Amino acid sequence: MSAPSNEATTVSWPLSGFGDEVDPDPAVQAAVLLALGASHIEVRSAWGVNVSELRTEQVAGLKEILEDKGLKVSAVASPIGKVDIGLPVEHEVQRLRQIISVAKGLDTRYIRIFSFYPGEGQGPDDIRDAVLTRMRALAAEAASAGVVLLHENEKGIYGDTPERVLDIMQSVDSPALRVAWDNANFVQVGVKPYTEGYALLRPYLEYLQVKDAVLATGEVVPAGEGDGELDATIAALKADGFAGFASLEPHLASAHELGGFSGPVAFGAAARAFASLAAKNGIELS
Repeated sequence: MSAPSNEATTVSWPLSGFGDEVDPDPAVQAAVLLALGASHIEVRSAWGVNVSELRTEQVAGLKEILEDKGLKVSAVASPIGKVDIGLPVEHEVQRLRQIISVAKGLDTRYIRIFSFYPGEGQGPDDIRDAVLTRMRALAAEAASAGVVLLHENEKGIYGDTPERVLDIMQSVDSPALRVAWDNANFVQVGVKPYTEGYALLRPYLEYLQVKDAVLATGEVVPAGEGDGELDATIAALKADGFAGFASLEPHLASAHELGGFSGPVAFGAAARAFASLAAKNGIELS
């Protein structure tokens, strides 16, 4: 599958990024993102506290900091669904209710989620029905609250290949559940993202998480330096009229269960690498 040819026209995509990959302090997060030309921030944690545990007064304080800096929130990057499938359905539904309150407090309608890890000795087919039951419950909760869940194709969960992400989207069939596309995560499960996944998932693709990875090692690298077919993906998204958020998630220093870290210098390198690819394809980041 070849990428569409670039057109001369220039389009604009709003740029965001995972603030906690810069620093635990949201004021520092905001300052670095603004310096890199971003208009938005993706909130996964603040002051070292995950969004699933932020208190009401912390959310209000975070919103005030971001408003003072002139940054808006593109999404709340929740850990919903990044748990063992053996937990009861209500466990994640309850956590989602808390995170919906955070999203509303930060004036964003997007919440990033996952589709559950299999238990010991289980494969994807063993957990499919349980996954779909949980994803339907989460999507129903989101729909009633007027928010949109963004499923990220994290390595090791049910929806880590294009085919299984498509299965989730078609089976749940809810406008409150859409795709957060991550090229690097696809590479880490042996998928050629654009070649093998783009056409399948483009109808549901609403949010771009920007990172790349090397197929041979799984190492995460800046956009365009790995095997994630970022150039082809970006070109295709532009040709398709994509106007959603592009959110930097570099993971260049470390990765852990609830996220990753890059630091200001590596985060800046990741931002410049993506900006170069975007400019090559006639995309302005704002």
